[in-house]
Amino acid sequence: MSVDRRMLLKTTAAGAAVGGPFAGLVAMPADAHQPPDPGALVPIPDERDGAVRLHLHEGFKYRSFHDTEFPVTLTDGTALPGRHDGMGAFDGPRKSVILVRNHELNNPPPPALPEAYTHFGPGTPYDEAAGGGTTTVQVSPTGHVVRAFTSLNGTMMNCSGGRMPWGAWITCEETVNGPDVGPDFTNAPNIPLKKPHGYVFEVPASHLPGHGQSKRKPITHAGRFAHEAVSYDPKGGHLYLTEDNFEFPSGFYRYRPPRDPMKVGRLLDHGKLQMLKVKGVDNAHLEAQQAVGTTYNVKWVDIPEPNVEYDYTPGEEAPTPNDTAINHVANQGFAQGAAGFSRLEGQAYDNGVVYFTATQGGGDPMTGPDDVNGYGKGFGQVWAYDTKRAKLTCLFQSPNRDVLDFPDNVTTSKRGTLVICEDHDVDNYLRGLTHRGDLFDIALNRLVSSTGATRFNDEFAGTTFSPDGNTLFVNIQASRGMTFAIWGPWRKIGV
Repeated sequence: MSVDRRMLLKTTAAGAAVGGPFAGLVAMPADAHQPPDPGALVPIPDERDGAVRLHLHEGFKYRSFHDTEFPVTLTDGTALPGRHDGMGAFDGPRKSVILVRNHELNNPPPPALPEAYTHFGPGTPYDEAAGGGTTTVQVSPTGHVVRAFTSLNGTMMNCSGGRMPWGAWITCEETVNGPDVGPDFTNAPNIPLKKPHGYVFEVPASHLPGHGQSKRKPITHAGRFAHEAVSYDPKGGHLYLTEDNFEFPSGFYRYRPPRDPMKVGRLLDHGKLQMLKVKGVDNAHLEAQQAVGTTYNVKWVDIPEPNVEYDYTPGEEAPTPNDTAINHVANQGFAQGAAGFSRLEGQAYDNGVVYFTATQGGGDPMTGPDDVNGYGKGFGQVWAYDTKRAKLTCLFQSPNRDVLDFPDNVTTSKRGTLVICEDHDVDNYLRGLTHRGDLFDIALNRLVSSTGATRFNDEFAGTTFSPDGNTLFVNIQASRGMTFAIWGPWRKIGV
């Protein structure tokens, strides 16, 4: 189905009035400028082996690497796991790029022996029975791997995270599993786990294994909940956090550390966690349909108990249900009137504005949890929070899946264009959303397995530009994942 996304967005935005740093996104009439017209996506062969894995615009090239359809061994001997997810890019030596990449691994239902629960990679893990973590990769701008190693292990469901301006990656656990909590949606027992999960961890960005290792200590006061992504506002001093609570309403949070990480060079624990509330409206249903350009004045309510560990007997299933634990933080905010969203996922900071996606936002208001289809009945929203003016704006809301289908990870280019990953069950695209309100295609997944099976429904994840803005790195998030380096005439297509 052919869809003019630029015209649909302009139609959706008509009549909206917005001030501040994103006024241009919705305030102009549809014919006020010539939107970018990059043309159709075409099959482009992979520089690695000539196979067509992506459709891109003419003039673009890409190379894939760390394709876990086949075994991959890293420099330190790590058997590279799949489920490549959130990722951040940093300057490396001799024009190389350092990538810190998440692996969103939950432990599978165990075989007969609980010893099957284990971490990947060398080094002392946070939890020896947890299978997630991060790998660090030094790579050329055209996707040639120099070295790679495990930089964090023993965590779980490392979904997204955020690139920090002091030279670190914050990785997020999208779970509250632990020996003190009952099984999650997988029904796998948590008994073998040694530590509570549901935290954020810091990973230094370095190509040297000794310098690029996480201390493997959670920032507990940033909350124990289903974390998704983070970004940091160096002007205001807050770390912003999204929550992807699949069955229930999700919150938008900020964490103020006890000392400025720009001065101390790392994120410290024992700060203050808060949750967003719309002024004058208790428990605003922001998962529901919004007019593009709708702006809310907001305030922040304190979360008195951001971290909790429950009583349990080692070797026995914990009496605390997973649903109780996963809602513990949000319920403290909702009791004070905090707003609810649908599945907050990707997040990026740019010039005083935090952009974030609500994957299933934009439908009818929800009246209760949905443990089958996920909380939210829409096809996705993009939100922007002006950190200085304390205003929240709905920048975009998808009218149907042909326009934008379940937006997930997001990043910004040097020109301010948002690059959005789709995550649904059919064709998945990378989309571009400009500050002038134009939505357009950047890439289309056309991955085919070695057996000939199509993998078009494998999601994009982990979009991040190289520090010079010339190369876009992005993952295919699947059990057999891979990473792409994409380069070409970004300005020509409006990125």
